[in-house]
Amino acid sequence: MSDEPRVEIYTKTNCPYCEKATDLFDEKGIDYETYNVTGDEDLFAEMKERANGRETAPEVFIDDELVGGWDDTHDLEQSGELDEKLGLATDGGEEIVDHRKLIIAGTGIAALTAGIYAARSNNEPLLFEGDEPGGQLTLTTEVDNYPGFPEGISGPDLINNMKEQAKRFGAELEHGVVESVDDSERPFRVELSNGDVYTADAVIAGSGASARTLGIPGEDELMGYGVSTCATCDGAFFKGEDMVVVGGGDAAAEEASFLTKFADTVYLVHRREELRAEDYWQERVQEHVDDGNIEVLWNTEAVEVNGTPEDGVEDVTLVRHPEGHPTAKLDDDATEQFSLDVGAFFVAIGHTPNTDYLEDTAVDLDEDGYIVTRGGKGGGQTKTDVEGIFGAGDVVDFHYQQAVTAAGMGCKAAIDADEYLESEVSAAAGEGGEAAPADD
Repeated sequence: MSDEPRVEIYTKTNCPYCEKATDLFDEKGIDYETYNVTGDEDLFAEMKERANGRETAPEVFIDDELVGGWDDTHDLEQSGELDEKLGLATDGGEEIVDHRKLIIAGTGIAALTAGIYAARSNNEPLLFEGDEPGGQLTLTTEVDNYPGFPEGISGPDLINNMKEQAKRFGAELEHGVVESVDDSERPFRVELSNGDVYTADAVIAGSGASARTLGIPGEDELMGYGVSTCATCDGAFFKGEDMVVVGGGDAAAEEASFLTKFADTVYLVHRREELRAEDYWQERVQEHVDDGNIEVLWNTEAVEVNGTPEDGVEDVTLVRHPEGHPTAKLDDDATEQFSLDVGAFFVAIGHTPNTDYLEDTAVDLDEDGYIVTRGGKGGGQTKTDVEGIFGAGDVVDFHYQQAVTAAGMGCKAAIDADEYLESEVSAAAGEGGEAAPADD
């Protein structure tokens, strides 16, 4: 391609979203320049000025035009506009891009495990990375409880190792978000958000879950300007500031602990009077409380984030009630409202399963959007109500939500899919093909 556009990416050290951005351009075969702003105040100030005050990484520019962060870049990729900006766009059509035995939605730990097992079974899996390539583990600084790593391993390292392992056995990974699955005919028709259409004999839904937000005033407006759902991505940008983390589970406790590396004080805001996190993380939080690095605000909820894109987060409005869940008791005289001057606001309140693309199928989803699978004993535990569609990981599991359980489910889904594909081949042979020769 002649006159290739100039792509510049501002990054920081240990930034999973930065890696996702550079991986995307690598896959497209586009050259780019990176500027690591970690520890470089002048470069950080340059990025902030060019990015209209945004203080998070990555920040992507094409021919001096601001594209934005990972979410912005990813949205353009899914709409096809990124290829237009890069001069890669081609005339689309309704023709099928490819037919595969097995398509797997997602590249988190469940999907990658399924990809490893499916590839080893010669089912030639194609994995689409989805909205968050690599899943939630790419946002985790330390994984201490995954078997086989006595010293622990970072989430991104574990995911990258699994990607390489899946590729070694023949799995293919592509950027793309599954928009819909048509289960009214066989093979399944799988359409991506950019309009590309594939067909598949079987589908594994391993698309994970996405971070929830609070929906309070100022949250959307200041996202990327001091509001974030990823402490490991953005915490270092607010060194020396007071910070708020909202939540009471493992993710909130881990993010609060991580942010003590940078914050003056971390305020952990929880609407109940005790954390839901596992004992390990509760003990970590208590250690930081004893050291004066974390202050837990019990029975408290955030109701507004205040600030501007130019100046970032300035303060957070909170409410507190002695019996907890204060936003449900705003008219109670015992409810107290107060403000905290902070420089950053991190939300860690759980996730929503990424199953929108299955809503028009016969796959049974519960009221929260989780896939209902057969479960039970024996084979077929990951089967859905649609023959040939299987579920694994956080799209199914709203209880355990551990890396090791997701991996186990991914393994089961691949085995179930393999048995299904084998049965389809046998059925086709019985209906009209020649019978397979008997074993001697």
